[in-house]
Amino acid sequence: MKILHVMAQLVLEHGGVVRAVTDLAEQSAASGHDVAVASWNAPDAPEHWRTATGSPRLVELTPPSKLGRFAPDADAALRVEIDRADVVHLHTPWEPANRPIARLCRLVNTPYVLTIHGMLDDWCMTQKGWKKRLYLGLGGRTLLEGAAFVHCTAQAELDQSRVWYPKGTGTVAPLVFDIGPYTDLPGPELARETFNVDPARPVVLFLSRLHVKKGVHVLVKAARHLAKTGVEAQTLIAGVGDETYTRALEAQIKSLGLTDRVRMLGMVKGETKVSLYQAADVFALPTSQENFGFVLPEALACGTAAITTKGVDIWPELEGSGAATIAEQTPEAFAEAIAELLVDEPRRTAMGAKGRDWVLRELDPAAVAKRYDSLYGDAIGRR
Repeated sequence: MKILHVMAQLVLEHGGVVRAVTDLAEQSAASGHDVAVASWNAPDAPEHWRTATGSPRLVELTPPSKLGRFAPDADAALRVEIDRADVVHLHTPWEPANRPIARLCRLVNTPYVLTIHGMLDDWCMTQKGWKKRLYLGLGGRTLLEGAAFVHCTAQAELDQSRVWYPKGTGTVAPLVFDIGPYTDLPGPELARETFNVDPARPVVLFLSRLHVKKGVHVLVKAARHLAKTGVEAQTLIAGVGDETYTRALEAQIKSLGLTDRVRMLGMVKGETKVSLYQAADVFALPTSQENFGFVLPEALACGTAAITTKGVDIWPELEGSGAATIAEQTPEAFAEAIAELLVDEPRRTAMGAKGRDWVLRELDPAAVAKRYDSLYGDAIGRR
């Protein structure tokens, strides 16, 4: 099967969508498919994608205009790739270039799948909602309803999003999760040495993109509640993101007198990231909205109990695994949930074991990839 992914930005700091595309492309190639990934900003594409004979194969394009229109050379290159492909996989509903790409797909009768990556969830549609509704009215809904399938990663996402493409066809499949880095864990010492983490004090970890929707400010306030109630803990915030929000967090930590309890670590990658999960007693993500939330399966794969909110589309699955507590998105609720876990080591240990088992069993990438094979096959069948 010849599969073409289109992803505007392959920049890891932009968050989980990039990771989702990269892991899915790699797994599809490992399953024997001919995979190409078209992008116009790909600094973090794996180096082997750039070899002409490799799969996945990177197709680098001249960036389109702000309205999504491509220059003649990029348009011609896209036509060749779309005509060659059996199926095209587009990502995110708000990328302007996806509309002309979808038109090209229809022109050469190549079916396309559109993954919406949580961007039509109820919370997301309240953020600059009038602009999004205008975009849908001016062609975005046609993009969605013209897809062979609108792909969601959880039933909760499908339930929230389907109102925006009533004539379209939605389907559910989890994202491919690369379990390779988590099969042989490095242990917590690397992170403790790198970031001077005191092993005698419990660790609460946040690791994700720094953005207001992630609720990091809620976690900082929760740290203050823990301090007031005499719960000894160090809160580590790993990640980069919105500069204004980052500065606001730094000011918040200082103003609340938490500089000895809350630290910001910046971007953490690779083996050090895995080690940091292991160094944590609790992983906390007080998010307003999350589609799949790679960081949650990552934490669970490292045997770390998690606390998050119903803003995560896969929260029923996480709660059902026995490894995650679902709390209200308030400082008080998160402080209470954290305190309960920190004083109950046997419960934390049991949750960690259940979480690791759930990830390695339910998110096995080869099994998940077969669901995408079926999805693509069904899309081709609807040509």
